[in-house]
Amino acid sequence: MASVFTKIINGEIPSHKIAETDDFFAFLDISPLALGHTLVIPKKEVDYILNLEDELYSHLWAFAKTIAIALEKSVDCKRIGIAVIGLEVAHTHIHLIPINKVDDINFSRPKMKLSDEQYALIAKDIRNNLAFPFN
Repeated sequence: MASVFTKIINGEIPSHKIAETDDFFAFLDISPLALGHTLVIPKKEVDYILNLEDELYSHLWAFAKTIAIALEKSVDCKRIGIAVIGLEVAHTHIHLIPINKVDDINFSRPKMKLSDEQYALIAKDIRNNLAFPFN
């Protein structure tokens, strides 16, 4: 059975896409810790990040870096926090979270509630700050 992320990639579940390549997909988290909280995933459905083939693993991180740089330009923050937890969805994913202090990346904190318009605006801003265009 396809993961919720595979359904997002396939357009079966709507998302606010940031970028897409043949191998990767980045989109806004629907329960963000901060404005711009983005998930970066491989299109290949692999549960545990350390089970990715070496080449896919390294390219995933390079793709995530490109997204993180655009995110940092789009949101007022000290840096982009990065987390790989891997327990909540059985599909490898990297969290990119704008942070100003260590506690900003605490997943037990209350999540933000944004309108569809707010999601659309931040997604557009991040896309506009990408170093090179993606799909």
